[in-house]
Amino acid sequence: MGNTRELKRILTSSSCCFTFILRCVNILTRFVMNFRAHIFVRGRVQGVFFRDHTRRWASSLGLTGWVRNLYDGRVEVMVEGERDIINNLINRLEEGPPLSHVEEVKVSWEDYQGEFDEFRITWADF
Repeated sequence: MGNTRELKRILTSSSCCFTFILRCVNILTRFVMNFRAHIFVRGRVQGVFFRDHTRRWASSLGLTGWVRNLYDGRVEVMVEGERDIINNLINRLEEGPPLSHVEEVKVSWEDYQGEFDEFRITWADF
């Protein structure tokens, strides 16, 4: 009977440790596999539904972050997710929506922060 209790205690504590380890692995994987990109798009990118297209593209790809117009005519994008998927969004940004004309896309890769729950349109403080 004493051996059964001891075995139960070991299995229970092992299960707790295993669950804890799995949670740690999930958190670490998220931070290792995910990236953040800070993107600036220059050209005819305001007044042509660029932000709306960016939001829809990013959301459909499962990315999180935001997009906004800047006072100098550029569009700024902050996006988080897997690097390959972010690159897919960058390719779409380089093409732009039908009425736009993209001249330049600058991308800075940053450390993943896990800061966002969704992708949204926001506004710059002018």
